Amino acid sequence: MFLSVLAAFVKKGSREQKVKAVVQRVINASVTVNGDIKGKIESGLLIYLGVGLYDEQQEADWLVDKITNLRIFDDADGKMNLSIKDFLANGVKAGCLVISQFTLLADARKGRRPSWNNAAPPEKAKILYEYFIQSVKKQNLLCETGEFQSHMNVTYTNDGPVTIILDTNDLK
Repeated sequence: MFLSVLAAFVKKGSREQKVKAVVQRVINASVTVNGDIKGKIESGLLIYLGVGLYDEQQEADWLVDKITNLRIFDDADGKMNLSIKDFLANGVKAGCLVISQFTLLADARKGRRPSWNNAAPPEKAKILYEYFIQSVKKQNLLCETGEFQSHMNVTYTNDGPVTIILDTNDLK
């Protein structure tokens, strides 16, 4: 089992939407750039990550903690009772595949062409993206990645489907 996590860090007007994540369980995941496989996991988490203008490490820390402890894997009774950490503790080989994706910050409320004004500039986004990856690795999880600021082809197969939406608007 895998999870596909679409994690978007956003700020809209005066109402901050720092972290949004859509978590989706899938069976497999890999990423290629120019036909070369850059990252592949056999079980675990696929994480799409978009960094916004106003994001800080605290949002990344919260997201890593939430994702790695979210109990959406099946236990022996078929109930969603296990986190990725529990999944690993039960002897299942698992890891994370983290993909940068600024398009998660698209604002398509007006017109027909999305705006990415809420996305962080690449220099800032890369720093927080790499921080997120290191934070996942500190959880003793294998962490593979795509290639930052590259056109990537991501392949996965859904399982379930199980979809969870995470939002840090109400944190404080």
